[in-house]
Amino acid sequence: MRTGIYIHFPFCIKKCLYCDFNSAASSTLTPEAYVALLLSEMKLRSATLPEPASTATLYFGGGTPSLMSPQLVGSLIDAARSRFGLQPDAEVTLEANPGTLTPEKLAGYRAAGVNRLSLGIQSFEDRLLARLGRVHTAREAVAAFEAARKAGFDNISIDLMHSLPEQSLSQWREALSRGIELCAEHVSAYALSVESGTPFARLHAAGELPLPVEEDAALMFEATSELLGQAGYLHYEISNFAKPGRASRHNSAYWSRESYLGFGAGAHSFLNLDGLGRRWKNAAELTSYGEAIKKGAIPEEEAEILTLEEAISEHFFLGLRMLDGLDLAALESRYPANALAPHLAEVARLEAGGVLIREANLVRLAPSAVILANSVFSRFL
Repeated sequence: MRTGIYIHFPFCIKKCLYCDFNSAASSTLTPEAYVALLLSEMKLRSATLPEPASTATLYFGGGTPSLMSPQLVGSLIDAARSRFGLQPDAEVTLEANPGTLTPEKLAGYRAAGVNRLSLGIQSFEDRLLARLGRVHTAREAVAAFEAARKAGFDNISIDLMHSLPEQSLSQWREALSRGIELCAEHVSAYALSVESGTPFARLHAAGELPLPVEEDAALMFEATSELLGQAGYLHYEISNFAKPGRASRHNSAYWSRESYLGFGAGAHSFLNLDGLGRRWKNAAELTSYGEAIKKGAIPEEEAEILTLEEAISEHFFLGLRMLDGLDLAALESRYPANALAPHLAEVARLEAGGVLIREANLVRLAPSAVILANSVFSRFL
């Protein structure tokens, strides 16, 4: 059984003002105690699998996984290897906040088996970093990147955000230029999303979050593809750009509806053994999560088996995120023609309107429609 593994570390030094992830800035639970729960959960889950696993990717997300010591990270990598068949050439990614890294920690992560680093830089302007509630400075971000290179990381992704409060197009172009100068192998360039329940949502509702107007946000999106494309990055997913051969294998598996197992508070999982799939999530609240594991129970919630219609819809709205395109022939060989028919009819309508491009068996977003991706995806729900 081929799968990926996601491990969620929900602790941060300080929660960012825009963040709606399952994370917290304080807890009575130590990293050591939390990792012990993760190891127990991995043992429990491995006993339930219908067949032995072969794991091609392992991703540490959060929160701030770089608050864990290299020894703790190493113990989780070892568990993935022994219980889930982590492959020798697996992509092992650790998300890191630049303000939490030292040369010693980076060397330790590399020795433990981490071979890909995802640095949450977000901005190269201290003013904007403070506005976002980040705990690092622009200088620390660059220093962390350089230290990662010295520690032997040859596969580094950086996160950058645009459409920030009081951010101009010229400032975003400058941020992209500085990111390009670092020569990262991968760039995730996201527009700020104001999520319900966050401090930013409250400021926005009160009229105290001066965001760029829609036209400027669109120009920032277009500048992203322009500048990164000129620098040799391939625009392979709506918000992701990579040097050739450096696309995120882990995230690409999500968009291809491949199986993945999530561990930790609030982590999501998906097993696709029958072409339809089964989803579930872990209890998000730390106490509930921990209590279940201590009782020898997997903290699983909201389990669902997808219907044929749901599975096909997911293929379209996830597959079209990948700018190389969605293989219709593969779907036609897997699913009944009558179930595919409504979606293929929608493809034909969007192709006629210039929104989608079809080349043989592949269908993809037209370059001019990438910015409209969410409205396109909604047509397949």
